[in-house]
Amino acid sequence: MAPHQIEELVKVWPIVRHIFKVPHTEEEYNEMVHLLDELTDQVGNDESHPLASLMETLGSLVEAYETQNLPDIEGNPLRALQELMAMHGLKQSDLTDVGTQGVVSEVLAGKRKLNLRQIKALSKRFHVSPAVFVE
Repeated sequence: MAPHQIEELVKVWPIVRHIFKVPHTEEEYNEMVHLLDELTDQVGNDESHPLASLMETLGSLVEAYETQNLPDIEGNPLRALQELMAMHGLKQSDLTDVGTQGVVSEVLAGKRKLNLRQIKALSKRFHVSPAVFVE
């Protein structure tokens, strides 16, 4: 990094430092996940979007926190969904991307397995690998 780049970074760092920090608490993690959700809504799959690299960076920070602090939930889709809902403070009615209230209820009761569309939607929503929702 060139000296002039560092000088520019020193100028903007006070403004952005709260965004680029490693989360150490659940509160910091939840704030980062919320910001990442907002970025995902805005950026989507547009890799040329000016904030795409920010989304990727925050995703890496969230993933690092989850790896260190969250239980391994892969291989048990129902448990994974329940854990993620609890972590994000979500209720059954918040899972409209899974389906109707009846469908969500059946999934959470273990009476129905997630389909590919639901797995993709949940993976995107929670910023986790689709493998989390596959047995």
